[in-house]
Amino acid sequence: MTPKYCFLGFLICVLLPRVVETQPAHESLKPQRVHFQSQNFHNILHWQPGRACPGNSSIYFVQYKTYGQKQWKNKEDCWGIREFFCDLTNETSDIWEPYYGRVRTTLAGVHSGWTMTQRFSPWWETKLDPPVMNITQVNGSLLVNLHAPNLPYRDQKRKNVSMEYYGLVYRVFVINNSLEKEQKVYEGAHRVVEIEALTPHTGYCIVAEMYQPTLDRRSQRSQQRCVESP
Repeated sequence: MTPKYCFLGFLICVLLPRVVETQPAHESLKPQRVHFQSQNFHNILHWQPGRACPGNSSIYFVQYKTYGQKQWKNKEDCWGIREFFCDLTNETSDIWEPYYGRVRTTLAGVHSGWTMTQRFSPWWETKLDPPVMNITQVNGSLLVNLHAPNLPYRDQKRKNVSMEYYGLVYRVFVINNSLEKEQKVYEGAHRVVEIEALTPHTGYCIVAEMYQPTLDRRSQRSQQRCVESP
């Protein structure tokens, strides 16, 4: 073998393993489990660091786009951050549109590739919080006041928009503690519900939930509020 080919063989043996090792290390920087979490249309992008990124030593960059668009947009507030989340509520405010988000990282001057979410549709994927419930006793009856969570949007008067804007139905349930029996006492759009015909000196617990008919989706139940009838 001539000296020229011996030298080429030496370079291949020395440099090729380094290239092979560099590619997996580069890929292992990529953020993992990039996904949206949506609660009452507050849409937050979450991710986890890559396998080769210890702790919060990496810097992250976030982009987003609407389904069908070719151009990605930078999220300026999440450009060069150390957190593992980014609030994209304002950028995904058209709740009927599907969106994508993606994240890349930089560690010690090395850039990872982008990790992209699956298609995200706020209208179909947001989760509903339970209604806030206040109870007062009036002449042997219980008045239940229900309040839906606020949306992250404001109307023309700069007031918070309630989830009721999307046609919610409230459901109220009463649990008779002595009988250990639950009964649905109301289903409808009214926010004030009167519960009558209570047995005197009996403990009752009230729970409520919201239902969105168009989506056929309900919220989690509220925490029990317990009272004793006079």
